Amino acid sequence: MADVLRGLEPQLVFEYFEEISKIPRGSGNEKAISDYLVDFAKKHNLEVIQDKALNVIIKKPGTKGYENAPTVIIQGHMDMVCEKNKDTRHDFEKNAIQLRLDGDYIYANGTTLGADNGIAIAYALAILASNDIPHPPIEVLLTVEEETGMGGAMALDGSNLKGKMLINIDSEEEGKLLVSCAGGVRTTHKVKANLVDADKNKAAYTISIRGLKGGHSGMEIDKGRGNANKIMGRILDDLARELNFDLVEINGGSKMNAIPRECDATILINENDLQKLQDKINEWDKILKNELRSSDANVNVFVSKIDKEINKCFDSDTKNKVIASLVLIPNGIQTMSMAIDGLVESSTNLGVVETKENEILFQSAVRSSVRSLKYNILNQAKKVAEVIGAELVADSDYPEWQYDPDSKLRQLFMDVYKRMFGKDAEIVAIHAGVECGLFKEKLGEDVDMISFGPNLYDVHTPDEHISISSVKRMWDYLLAVLKEIK
Repeated sequence: MADVLRGLEPQLVFEYFEEISKIPRGSGNEKAISDYLVDFAKKHNLEVIQDKALNVIIKKPGTKGYENAPTVIIQGHMDMVCEKNKDTRHDFEKNAIQLRLDGDYIYANGTTLGADNGIAIAYALAILASNDIPHPPIEVLLTVEEETGMGGAMALDGSNLKGKMLINIDSEEEGKLLVSCAGGVRTTHKVKANLVDADKNKAAYTISIRGLKGGHSGMEIDKGRGNANKIMGRILDDLARELNFDLVEINGGSKMNAIPRECDATILINENDLQKLQDKINEWDKILKNELRSSDANVNVFVSKIDKEINKCFDSDTKNKVIASLVLIPNGIQTMSMAIDGLVESSTNLGVVETKENEILFQSAVRSSVRSLKYNILNQAKKVAEVIGAELVADSDYPEWQYDPDSKLRQLFMDVYKRMFGKDAEIVAIHAGVECGLFKEKLGEDVDMISFGPNLYDVHTPDEHISISSVKRMWDYLLAVLKEIK
């Protein structure tokens, strides 16, 4: 492959970025890039550790005058998201990423670029390979499988690192300093399905919810968007007071961490109750269009007849437990941060409701940047299960990165940014999980962390691109920060 990036500044950064773009490194396929990093370290006579998970740690002493400075961890991840256009012929297991320039931007030809998080690797290697950059002792930590569940960070042995300042280079907007993220846990309420023979004199109808926007249960939870599962709970609860119906099944949402856009509930009613059912559904359609007029104006609730024969339905006790679960399981924003304006501090999302052969599952994604609040929501979920008579399973528990009001590293980044660019950097936090949450757990509560990076656009899509000039500015910024750490 031709050297597309030759002549771009900073030269060494783009040289390494182009070199690693030749190495397939999709999540779960990091052996080649991990071995490349080990070979790089050996070539430069640097201490290197490659663990069983294929995480790589490379250590470089401080330069002259910085020998006794505090050790700084520079961190990113090796893996990239592999997406391509339908008409693009590319094998992510074998082929190099084909780079192209367009003005101030670097793209790939019909595939994801891998700047998320290849730019962190390139920055780190350029510092490690340099002999003219003043810096404190450096520990470069490059993890695997960040994009598919942070598996590398989870497998990390923190005793291999001694640094207590960590600079994560996995943010995507220049001038924004990430200082906090949410931890999470997943819950599943399991309601046993007791089935009885369906009344053959009743007709089957499906109530459907459509037209909701949905979205990421962390990043869009503050948008006030409707949750199809919770809405269906309200509708069925109201219907139960007006109609004698049997519940056959209910299914809504497809992913625990996505706000559910659709939900369907199949019921059995007497034919002479059809008009009453239709009137109720029309009433709820109007209610929801009013409630969600700003966030989900296209919401639609409707009922349709089912022609297939229904042989079984839930008994009345199961039906009541299902409705109670839908109504009582916590959902939405629970607390807002008092430290960072506009930040959702804790939330929960009833993302999936699924009818299985012998049980109905209610799956939620719980998030919080404060550990005690995360477990408070979990405790609420447990109490709901106890009251309803359901089983609760909690798993995939991962830690948060709580905002540190006394972070010296954050203050240093802010001071250097103001000096270099004549304006204040923006302090941001996200209501989603990032590797830094795990590093707090692995490296100790006293580790001081921040995340920054150059401007990236359309990440995780074939339109992903990175700003060349922003890479240069953020490179100079990083070197200026390192120079200050003595």
